[in-house]
Amino acid sequence: MPRETLQGTLDLLILKTLARGTAHGYGITCAILNASQNQLRVEEGSLYPALRRLESAGLIKAEWKASESNRRARYYELTRAGRKQLAQIEKEWRTHTAVIEDFLAFE
Repeated sequence: MPRETLQGTLDLLILKTLARGTAHGYGITCAILNASQNQLRVEEGSLYPALRRLESAGLIKAEWKASESNRRARYYELTRAGRKQLAQIEKEWRTHTAVIEDFLAFE
């Protein structure tokens, strides 16, 4: 799978997770794992560069806060631009997967 597709998929997973609420990095990985019934595991080496890239693009913002265990953690939140981008990515994803489904069903 091309790197751009993988990166776009990770962006979708992160943005969709943050659309459900503010979370720190570990919380994002757990939410993705739980929502995918333990099928999608996002490693730290992929997650944190993606978070920095999304933050640089203005799609998410971050703030240092105390975590549930009273440790300092960086919490991420979707911005207005992030919500707009998420809607666009979701639309493209649904179109793309529908085309692939149609192709696979073609006899």
